[in-house]
Amino acid sequence: MPIKNVVVNCTDVARSVEFYTRFLELSVVGKVTPERAVLDAVTATVELRAVGNGREQSTWSPDDLQKGFRHIGFKVDLIDQRAAVLKDAGVEFKLDPLDAEGNVRICFFYDPDGTLLEMIQGDLQYAEILDADGVARERALGVPARPRFDHVAVTIEDREATSAYYDRNYGFSFIGTIEQPHDKRGFHIGYLKGGDTVLEVFTYEVDKSARAPQLDVAGFAYAELVGDPADLPAETAPDGTKVYVDSDGFAFAVGSEA
Repeated sequence: MPIKNVVVNCTDVARSVEFYTRFLELSVVGKVTPERAVLDAVTATVELRAVGNGREQSTWSPDDLQKGFRHIGFKVDLIDQRAAVLKDAGVEFKLDPLDAEGNVRICFFYDPDGTLLEMIQGDLQYAEILDADGVARERALGVPARPRFDHVAVTIEDREATSAYYDRNYGFSFIGTIEQPHDKRGFHIGYLKGGDTVLEVFTYEVDKSARAPQLDVAGFAYAELVGDPADLPAETAPDGTKVYVDSDGFAFAVGSEA
């Protein structure tokens, strides 16, 4: 069962539609209004929703030691050329393209309201493969003809507990790990695969900070998973959606696959 949809709050829907269609080649689904737009990202949709509070109102930090949402990742081809187009347009980068652990090339940049996005080129070479079939399905997706949604990344406290929860309730399989041997914070990455999408989980061997989700300010709001309602604390999004919050502060709604 996959990540079906990712909701991103923005202060100007038209501006954000222009950004995601121009730089990530997402295509518009249905009608764009000043309040909302849905964009097709191949394996999931990205839903843009208008809010009045901008980036300065958000408590989200780019420091990955803050638990909860970290970034949204897209698989791409020609990452250096794509990054050059972004830079020429004045888009703010967190990390320029570089070769990363796992034999992939990555870069990080921000959307107009400060949501952190990643582009990834190449198939991950895992330090440890835990589900060979899951890895094979991942690699069978191939090189995308246009950028496709790949994952949402979150920082968590306990990888075993998180893996067990999302496997038991939403069918995510723990397919593999990547290690960061040069990171003195004890940084480890796990990959939980659901359908053609991934929940990328960061763990650290040092203290982390916590953050309560904000559903009414600019930035990542929540992901929508396929499955049954959760037995977790819940909040109500501005549009009335029931949004659950797990123990690490990751926010998600639940819907059907259709």
